[in-house]
Amino acid sequence: MASEGNALNLEKFYQQAKNKAPENKKFLQRVKKLDPRKVDDVFHDTHDAVFEEIDCLTCANCCKTTSPIFYQTDIERVAKALRMKPGDFIEKYLRVDEDRDYVLQSSPCPFLDNENYCSVYEDRPKACREYPHTDRKKMVQIMDLTYKNTQVCPAVLEMVERLKKIL
Repeated sequence: MASEGNALNLEKFYQQAKNKAPENKKFLQRVKKLDPRKVDDVFHDTHDAVFEEIDCLTCANCCKTTSPIFYQTDIERVAKALRMKPGDFIEKYLRVDEDRDYVLQSSPCPFLDNENYCSVYEDRPKACREYPHTDRKKMVQIMDLTYKNTQVCPAVLEMVERLKKIL
């Protein structure tokens, strides 16, 4: 993957993701039709292998460019960690998007520090805990999301490249 020294080269990643986008979209559409158990097994093995090599702290592109959905339990948990009332937390940090979900008002995430650490990591939203969703069950159901994540997460792009050789 596009890394230089310890930090990931995001410009190079964006170019690779853009160049591979049509091919990846087609590939992931075909994966939807495969045996779900086999897809899960291969995805999970590949997920584990890639995350042994890629350290999210060298990138944090997800935190810099996208927002998780904040469910009520997430709002309450993060607000408590920040010693705020949930309503004040919503007012200060969140907005309602076109899908009527609570998301961050801005990016990068206000809880991301300059070394890519999350100041609310122990209390982070469920969507952050599960990102990039490549170790879930029934992966065939989220191939559209996986495709979108190839544009955000270098690890997902790497997984898809490896999966093309396996599936």
